[in-house]
Amino acid sequence: MAELSGKSLGQFFMERVKERGDRVALREKDLGIWQRVTWNQYWEHVRDFALGLKVLGFERGDHLAIVSENCREWLYADIATICLGGVTVGVYPTSPSAEVGYVVKHSDSRFVVCEDQEQTDKILEVIDTLDHVVKIIVMDMKGLKRYPRERLLSFAEVESRGRALMQREPERFQQELALGKPEDVAIIVYTSGTTGPPKGAMISHANVEAMTAATVEAIGASENDNVVSYLPLCHVAERIFSLFLPLYLGSTVNFAESVNTIQSDLREIGPTVFLGVPRIWEKLQSAILIKIKDASAIKRWLFRHCLAIGRHAAERRLNQKPLGAGLTLAWWGAYGLMLRALQNYVGLRRVRFCFSAAATISPDVLRFFHDIGIRVKEGYGMTESTGLSFIHMGEDIRLGTVGKPIPGVEFKIADDGELLKRGQSIFVGYYKNPDATAATVMDGWLHTGDVAELTPEGHVRIVDRKKDLIITSGGKNISPSEIENALKVSPYINEAIVVGDGRNYLAALIQIDFENVGKWATDHRIAYTNFKNLSQHPQVEALIREAVDQVNARFARVENIRKFKLLDKALDHDDNELTATMKVRRANINKKFAAEIEAIYRANR
Repeated sequence: MAELSGKSLGQFFMERVKERGDRVALREKDLGIWQRVTWNQYWEHVRDFALGLKVLGFERGDHLAIVSENCREWLYADIATICLGGVTVGVYPTSPSAEVGYVVKHSDSRFVVCEDQEQTDKILEVIDTLDHVVKIIVMDMKGLKRYPRERLLSFAEVESRGRALMQREPERFQQELALGKPEDVAIIVYTSGTTGPPKGAMISHANVEAMTAATVEAIGASENDNVVSYLPLCHVAERIFSLFLPLYLGSTVNFAESVNTIQSDLREIGPTVFLGVPRIWEKLQSAILIKIKDASAIKRWLFRHCLAIGRHAAERRLNQKPLGAGLTLAWWGAYGLMLRALQNYVGLRRVRFCFSAAATISPDVLRFFHDIGIRVKEGYGMTESTGLSFIHMGEDIRLGTVGKPIPGVEFKIADDGELLKRGQSIFVGYYKNPDATAATVMDGWLHTGDVAELTPEGHVRIVDRKKDLIITSGGKNISPSEIENALKVSPYINEAIVVGDGRNYLAALIQIDFENVGKWATDHRIAYTNFKNLSQHPQVEALIREAVDQVNARFARVENIRKFKLLDKALDHDDNELTATMKVRRANINKKFAAEIEAIYRANR
């Protein structure tokens, strides 16, 4: 990998503005109409907001927190802060006030940008504990007319103050920008906190350039790429595609209306590059399977026939073998009859590069998309390595692995199986937590906490989190995530938590997919009133038992789910059962549902 440029992210931003000028940088829907922002307009907003912050007393090294869904203003505030030599701290907009307050307080943020009244209320609810906060800046002031204005002002007002300063000091923004250094911390990303309070990972400008340059080389990204922004921007994975790559290349960012409308948004946007977390891929697959179940007999037959051809072709491609004339002809026939329509249905017909990351995914889910002609790859990274560090590159795809390291990343597997990494993308450390930093980075190696294996082809396979491995009473080491991912392939299972540490067999807590199971119940004339009523119905239990049995048939006897319990409620972030990124807080689940787990095993005594 080439040496780093020594530029700050703000300096990269100005390069793209000069290069691309009136070309489209951002697209966002407003009242059903796509609004376009050129690179010149992008810069004007960033400049005005940055200078407005200076008027408010923002100093180099200050921290600014953002509590908002993805939108243009998120990026304006983010880049403006970075250009001033400040540090941006993203906060999940789905977090309750206590969690928002924890991140804002722990990060020592002096300024907070809120999306609307809802997010502002979260800050005001805990404002007495936030000694550092001097200003709360709100994007949408609707409903805030009677709120006290000592520390509250609008996003537009900050930009207005910035424009006034620009008139007085036209060179001020460029002067601030010139002071940026690559070793400075640019952002703090708080981890999801599956085992305790979130930790703030400090990431420098140089960390971002190292990872971004390597990612561009690994995936072949270009300035002509079109990406969709829908995952939380405070997560490092979304930051790669909505901020880092566009700053480095000049690609266009399209904001989805919400994560709930992602499928329809994909159809409208038609991205060329797409990152999906496992739950998104599972949902897209489920949407197709449920739709096919409702189709006519001839369409179901055609689906099976075309999918079989697609599978045969995918098998050849995955093994890097030519299709041959006959299979090529059959593939194009299946494409014209069915597969093209399925690609359009999920909005990914134009995608050139797509992958799954942020958590492990069942190879069966990825295989399904390969069968319909969408060549999903799998990647792996961590906040502490500035995001991506492993991925399938080119035609070298091995399902069930996360590929090979991107340029500049070294790795090794420790004696206990833990994956270790090092390189220029490894983070600066945890904010105000030197002990945690020292326990995570030792002798220059980042200890990932993930158990991994190396395949004969040189691909890395993530087995599971070290702390999550289950050891049965018989001494067998079992990876629960592999079984859980296999269970979640079923369109009727939303979440599965395998238990059995120290027990003589495995069991599972299972959360049904309320929408799909509800539709199944309606089709079978099963009456229900709510989630609890539906999940406890005997016929629903039999439906899930069938899915569990299908998974059990694929695993060794010791890895079979002998018993399961259907949860009578959806797991929720507010109940401390899920992180803001929808990962299961396994330790909390084991405590909260201890009685249910004990009942499963007690029934067998």
